[in-house]
Amino acid sequence: MSSPPPTPVVPAYDPDAARRTATMSDVTASDSALRRFLHGLPGVDAVGLEGRAASLGTRSVKTTAKAYAIDLAISMIDLTTLEGADTRGKVRALCAKGVRPDPTDRTTPQVAAICVYPDMVATAKEALGDSGVHVASVATAFPAGRVARGVKLADTADAVAAGADEIDMVIDRGAFLSGRYMDVFEEIRAVKEACARPDGESAAHLKVIFENGELATYDNIRRCSWLAMLAGADFIKTSTGKVAVNATPANTLLMLEAVRDFRAAVGVQVGVKPAGGIRTSKDAVKYLVMVNETLGDDWLSPDWFRFGASSLLNDLLMQRQKLSTGRYSGPDYVTVD
Repeated sequence: MSSPPPTPVVPAYDPDAARRTATMSDVTASDSALRRFLHGLPGVDAVGLEGRAASLGTRSVKTTAKAYAIDLAISMIDLTTLEGADTRGKVRALCAKGVRPDPTDRTTPQVAAICVYPDMVATAKEALGDSGVHVASVATAFPAGRVARGVKLADTADAVAAGADEIDMVIDRGAFLSGRYMDVFEEIRAVKEACARPDGESAAHLKVIFENGELATYDNIRRCSWLAMLAGADFIKTSTGKVAVNATPANTLLMLEAVRDFRAAVGVQVGVKPAGGIRTSKDAVKYLVMVNETLGDDWLSPDWFRFGASSLLNDLLMQRQKLSTGRYSGPDYVTVD
């Protein structure tokens, strides 16, 4: 007896029966096919999305669970400095803090990564040594991305050659908003290829930044999520932290739902990174509740969820000290980044 035909791979929530016979390779075979697929995704119920995000934010997390959540959040931070005034000394100091966030308490977890501009990758790599903390680098002319593709690829390749373990790229929002989806898809694919290491070792992981505040609608965020994942993103990321609207509970929840549905459809797990505007322990715990309720334990790991932040770590450390000692700590007890 002959073996049964393979089951077609399609989005789990796609109501279009005709598209249920298409594979993901068919979806990306042409500009018109990709456009039909993205515009065929269900529209987002904005009221329902915002209501669920707000509801999840009311969950109470206390005592032992709160201590666990704080340590987990620390371990998920991409500790970031992306300023024109960055110096090697500042990057080295940030690396030291990432490796040992609280010098008085060796049980404090390390952060997941130090995120810097490409020209600071070598400095960060040397400072981190064999600590296990990764080096992440923004690339592709972050944050605007307004350069030719060849420059973006060179930017990526330089960061990888200098030792970056992870690349955070920005999409061409102009191309996406004008409906040139295949251009965006092909650029993500090209950057993914540029993440390969010259020595043939495992490639740097690719995080794709949408800049949700510029995408304007929830429908666009859902389309962009699927587009990036189809192109090979290892993580999808909300924002650069350089615009007025960055990560919000609602737009992050929408991206969490997208990675859930993508894994159900194609069997590939993709991470999520909210960035920009997450500054307090209370905020971080709300996001972790959202991950747990939407995706479960599979994503409750630095391998699959990150916070892009600079000031969040200090608040987490102060709350951690409060839980440990019973006394409120203050900013004088943590380093100023």
